[in-house]
Amino acid sequence: MILTCPGQLVKNQCTNRSIDMNNKDIIIALPKGRILKQVSPILDQIGIIPEKSFFNEKDRKLKFETNIPNIKLILVRSFDVATFLIYGAAHIAIIGSDVLEEFNHSEIYSPIDLKIGLCRLVVATTKEILSDEDPLTWSYVRVATKYPNLTSEHFKKRGVHADCIKLNGAMELAPSMGLCRRIVDLSESGETLKANGLIEIEEIMKVSTRLAVNRNAYKTNFKEINKIIKKFEGLLHD
Repeated sequence: MILTCPGQLVKNQCTNRSIDMNNKDIIIALPKGRILKQVSPILDQIGIIPEKSFFNEKDRKLKFETNIPNIKLILVRSFDVATFLIYGAAHIAIIGSDVLEEFNHSEIYSPIDLKIGLCRLVVATTKEILSDEDPLTWSYVRVATKYPNLTSEHFKKRGVHADCIKLNGAMELAPSMGLCRRIVDLSESGETLKANGLIEIEEIMKVSTRLAVNRNAYKTNFKEINKIIKKFEGLLHD
């Protein structure tokens, strides 16, 4: 049930959580890491200017004021962006399409491709494995990845059972340390794979960065959130 009267709580059916709509702040979740440097100029161009500490890499602060009193920014890990968005703790997010596809959650609506953070999700293994095996003959694989859902689905379509080992980083180390013989990870230039003795076998998906919103927040605060969406749209069409 969704209650829209002032002062009432709006129940998020997908997550069985309640969002206090008396809080007029709009929270925008941003991912830490490489994408952030590409996001900052975009925020500037649409008129959202973070406080100075946002640009200080040594600062431990994770929530920031902006020049717009009711718009706040939070900095979290890329996968946590989706969690904050799903549960309504963030209303808008900048998020990779890889994370969106891994979560595949109905509470997230992603209307705009920002066309930044371009890379690919790929399967990679060692030269030694390729010299001994033909990937087309695989029926079972053990794979290190932080994308177990996308990985399992990819190999399932090929009729291959994938045993996924969940790692949150240092994926390229897994084959050399005997953890597994294959990995699924993001690749931008392929240089990190090469540096660790790995060869790309196949591409699972192309990845870009998207603007996403919490569906329930979009319904209950349509005017303000849509205004921000339109600013992003206008920037891309200029």
